[in-house]
Amino acid sequence: MPRFRTAMRSTKRGALGMARGVTRFSFKVSATDGAARTGTIAMQRGEIRTPAFMPVGTAGTVKAMRPEEVRASGADIILGNTYHLMLRPGAKRVAKLHGLHPFMGWDRPILTDSGGYQVMSLSELTKVTEEGVAFASHLDGSRHMLSPERSIEVQRLLGSDIVMQFDQLVPTTSTSQAQREAMERSIRWAKRSREEFDRGGEHAARAAIFGIQQGALDQPLRRASAEALIEIGFDGYAVGGLAVGEGQEAMLGCLDFAVDTLPADKPRYLMGVGKPDDIVEAVTRGIDMFDCVLPTRSGRTGQAFTADGPLNMRNARFAEDREPIEAGCRCPACTTFSRAYVHHLVKSGEILGAMLMTQHNLWFYQRIMQGLRDAIAAQALKSFANEFLRRYRSSSRGA
Repeated sequence: MPRFRTAMRSTKRGALGMARGVTRFSFKVSATDGAARTGTIAMQRGEIRTPAFMPVGTAGTVKAMRPEEVRASGADIILGNTYHLMLRPGAKRVAKLHGLHPFMGWDRPILTDSGGYQVMSLSELTKVTEEGVAFASHLDGSRHMLSPERSIEVQRLLGSDIVMQFDQLVPTTSTSQAQREAMERSIRWAKRSREEFDRGGEHAARAAIFGIQQGALDQPLRRASAEALIEIGFDGYAVGGLAVGEGQEAMLGCLDFAVDTLPADKPRYLMGVGKPDDIVEAVTRGIDMFDCVLPTRSGRTGQAFTADGPLNMRNARFAEDREPIEAGCRCPACTTFSRAYVHHLVKSGEILGAMLMTQHNLWFYQRIMQGLRDAIAAQALKSFANEFLRRYRSSSRGA
């Protein structure tokens, strides 16, 4: 009960901040180094330092973490998911409980994914039409329709700070015709998403909406998508349709041309990425925002990220190792416990093992982001990136 009251007081303070007329949404670049930039997104629930990594709280929780622990890692914003939350506990229920922020005890910005990716990846029975996507719930088989209007409505009911347009994602291995059709439909859905967002009254007055560029690995399609999105007008722009199996080389090759088609004065968000070296490479190409389940999912399965590469904490060589997960790491897991203890917890399937591993991984990811921000500000990104990539990729210890 005391923790709940604390969370509610924190949320009330956030509401008071919103009432004082803090800006709805702004993006200020404070320094650049090559294509990379560092800056601040200002919103009514707080500032987001960029480049930023958003821990994924798919179903209203960053798995194995309390909200204050996520914040302590350095996270300024988290991600929630429309698809999962509309199915359980339901968007109307969350709205009745005053929105996702007080519901989960997080009073800072939340970005919500539109649900499109989950509809395509989790449901075996889907039918895509111009209206939207009819699908069967992966929970109970019940039938639903997710359209641009419904996606935006759900995100509004959740109280999202950054709303994502509804789009259609197809694999990069799809035919050229399928890629073009999906990109063009995503543009039509972007316009409908924007129109529905603008009908949102009080929510639209304090929230922001991002468009999503599609086009697979095709440069002309990416450019056409960007031009159409810019014509509609969004607060930020995401690069969608990557990190879905095309491989790092192809992804980075796409970013080499895709980023330049997006406005320089708006945040650029690479959806679903990624591995630590993916993030560093993408920042050097001008990306500002990231999200990925990797640090939390890996933490629950026994993989710890370190500057010298990933470690498999299930490995027997850690059974009597008195060192922390990562030397020099200041996270609570590393300053309190040994590899031997974490190894024991992971091997035993203890919940604390998942909690400590996730905590370390989130701190590691946020440490990368702070390092990138500092390096850009100091005009030293090239040396930082080269040293990070050399060290991270040179070791395969326990991977």
